[in-house]
Amino acid sequence: MTSLVIQTAFLGDVVLTTPLLEALARRTGPVDVVTTPAARPLIETHPGVRRAIPYDKRGRDRGVAPFLALARALRAERYEAAYLPHRSLRSAALAWLARIPRRVGFHDGWPLLYTEVQHRPAGGHESDRLLTLAGEPPHSIVPRLSPTPADEAAVDAWLGAAGGLAGGFVALAPGSIWGTKRWPYYHDLAERLARREGIVVVGGAEDADLASEITAAVGRSGGRAVSACGHLTLRQCAVLIARARLLVTNDSAPLHLATAMGTPVVAVFGPTIPEFGFGPVRETDVSVGLVGLACRPCSDHGPPACPLGHHRCMRELSVDRVLAAIEETGALRRRD
Repeated sequence: MTSLVIQTAFLGDVVLTTPLLEALARRTGPVDVVTTPAARPLIETHPGVRRAIPYDKRGRDRGVAPFLALARALRAERYEAAYLPHRSLRSAALAWLARIPRRVGFHDGWPLLYTEVQHRPAGGHESDRLLTLAGEPPHSIVPRLSPTPADEAAVDAWLGAAGGLAGGFVALAPGSIWGTKRWPYYHDLAERLARREGIVVVGGAEDADLASEITAAVGRSGGRAVSACGHLTLRQCAVLIARARLLVTNDSAPLHLATAMGTPVVAVFGPTIPEFGFGPVRETDVSVGLVGLACRPCSDHGPPACPLGHHRCMRELSVDRVLAAIEETGALRRRD
C-alpha cells in the first residue's frame, strides 16, 4: 500500500524533503505527496513520487470545507502510513481525519495526533533531520530534483536566445520573500563578476525589478547580464541553475535548488544563520555572514524589516567578502 507525505511548507522545505521521499520509495515504492501548488512542479517528476496532490491552503482551498473534502479524498485512498515533516496542526489533523492508521511525526509537532513520534535532532542539516522520520542515518541521501527533457530543451532555447553565455555564467538570486534576507549589493557584485563571466539573474516574476537593477549596472560597465526572472518555470529555473558555474544566493529557495542540482553555492546569510539547518550541504560550498553581531540571528525566517532599524547584518557584509567566498569555492577556476 502507498504511503503519504504531507509537506505544505515553503519551496525550500519541499526540496529538502526529497531525501525522505527517496528513502520511503526505496522501501515500499513511490509515495503520494500533498503539497502546495507552487511546489508541486518540483516533486511531481521525482522518481520517488507517484502522485503530487495540490493543496492551496492560502488560496482556493482556504477554509474548512476544502480541508474536509481533501481529508475525505485521502481517506478513500486507504494509505498505510503518513509522514509529517512539517510541524503543522493542519497537516497532523489532515492525516488524522483521513484515518491513516500509521502517522509518523516529530516530537515538536502535534504528537497527540501521531501514532509514532520521532525526536527531531537539534543540530544538523534539515534534509538529514527529515530523514529521521524514515529511520535513515544522516548524509545517506541528498536532495535531488528530476526536471524533464522538455525542461532541458526549454532552457537550451532560452540560453540560445539570450546569447553571449556559451563560455559559462554565474547565476545570482537576489530575491527572497523575507525583506531582511535580501543582500543589497548584488548589482555591485555583478559588475565585478561580469569582468570574468556572463551573469544570469534567477528568480520569479516578483524579482524582476531587482534583476533590472543588476542587468542595468552590468550593462553600464560593458559586461553581459540577462534576467530569467519570470521567463522560466520553476523546474526550468532549476535546470538553468544546474548550467551555472556557481550560484550566489540569499537564504532562500534557489539555494536549495542549487543543492538539488549539484551547482556550487555561495549563500549570503543576514538575519538567519546556517546553523538553523538550511545552509548549503556540500563541504565545498560556502556560507557568508557578518560575524560578531549581537542581534544576529534575530528570527527563524528573517522578518520583513530589521527590528532595530539598521539592517547591519546585510549592509555591512561587503562585496569583497562575497568575492572572497566565491574564490574559496574554486568554482570559477574550474574549466571543462
